[in-house]
Amino acid sequence: MTEIDNAVPSADSAVKRTVVLLFGGRSSEHGISCVTAAGVLRAIDRSKFQVIPVGITKRGATVLMREEDLDAYRLDAAVLPEVHDNGTRVLWPASTDTRTLTAINQAGELRNLGHADAVLPMLHGPYGEDGTVQGMLELVDMPYVGSGVLGSALCMDKHAVKTVLADAGIAVAPWNTVTRSQVEHDASIVARLDDGLTYPLFVKPARAGSSMGVTKVTNAAELPAALEIAFAEDRTVLVESGVVGREVEIAVLEGRGDSRARTSSVIGEIVVTGDGFYDFESKYLGGTGVRLELPADVSDEEYAALERDAVLAFEIAQCAGLARVDFFLTESGPVLNEINTLPGFTPISMYPRLWEESGLSYTELITELIELAIERRPAY
Repeated sequence: MTEIDNAVPSADSAVKRTVVLLFGGRSSEHGISCVTAAGVLRAIDRSKFQVIPVGITKRGATVLMREEDLDAYRLDAAVLPEVHDNGTRVLWPASTDTRTLTAINQAGELRNLGHADAVLPMLHGPYGEDGTVQGMLELVDMPYVGSGVLGSALCMDKHAVKTVLADAGIAVAPWNTVTRSQVEHDASIVARLDDGLTYPLFVKPARAGSSMGVTKVTNAAELPAALEIAFAEDRTVLVESGVVGREVEIAVLEGRGDSRARTSSVIGEIVVTGDGFYDFESKYLGGTGVRLELPADVSDEEYAALERDAVLAFEIAQCAGLARVDFFLTESGPVLNEINTLPGFTPISMYPRLWEESGLSYTELITELIELAIERRPAY
């Protein structure tokens, strides 16, 4: 049996929905995407869904995977996993007339993978979370989980989304934005990037996630090196004031029909000890200096304010499906930090854990997101 034969849903797929699990991708978060997909594959309700695992290599090749390929995708491995080019290629539907996927094996033989009811993108970062993949799926009228082109692109760009949210009256951390070309044209601009801001500063790429390329800066002399780290991820960089407040996160889930989005009934808090911050190592690799409080101890008034701003931000930013909204909870109220339209989704990630604490299991959450996507169909 070829790799492609082994990946095709079985004959009983007619009584189940078929979902394309899409993962990997060209961003620096490729490995985390693979781990996320493996977690979803282990938890998805097999009585309701058949799964076609489709990986995107770091070079952008879309390959057909076998389920057993994902067995070794774990965070505790020596290195983060990677989608390797196995010589297959997955072809998306050629028009809106069909939702049939096709695969080509190494011998050039075509294989019909059957009708796909929805795509579950477990992609993080550019070329996956930023509206690019979403646009491709829109072109062929393929239902998919998560925000559409506009919402994905807007929330991926930290400068753009902060501008929109601030205009809507939602408090955000003060920031300055700079591009690599601006620095190359006038190096003196670096000395002015902290104007109006309060140290410590956080220097971060405009379009990256999982704290990739983010540096905490305690004085002006550290800015040039921090900029280079951020510019390695994106040509546009934000320099933000550190906000004095508790770092909290709330999960948002799109409502059914005409119902508004709803939030998790609990809040998660990231408690940073010492001089650290919630970086990539802390989120995924068990770094020290950070612990998670779930549920966080917040008052009814604080929860109500977080819920209000999270749902409002979700709607203003044209989000759909799911989002994790991160705040600083200050003495004067919530200050929105980021909206994550495809948040970390491993079994131990904050988004599914928030819903589990709210009474919705990991498996049930996956089911709800897929059903929401099929109900909604493609929409901007």
